[in-house]
Amino acid sequence: MSAYSSDQDLEVSDATGNGVEVDVATNLLNGTVRLSVLWTDEIYLRPDDAERVAHALLRAAEHGRRITEQRSTGPDSNTATSHV
Repeated sequence: MSAYSSDQDLEVSDATGNGVEVDVATNLLNGTVRLSVLWTDEIYLRPDDAERVAHALLRAAEHGRRITEQRSTGPDSNTATSHV
């Protein structure tokens, strides 16, 4: 089972049609956000797709903040550490 939850609303692939995809995911354990470019090292996005990726990152950032806040206010918050 993966600790990451991908943004299911994000369906973006390379503008050149080579099958490269973008994935934005939130780590459900610690709230970190992962941005993946699948199948290559770079991707070319149409402006509308670039905007969709930006919105997915914003959603993931908010989700990550909620996870981090829950961890810091949870029952074992005395042992939680914060990383900047």
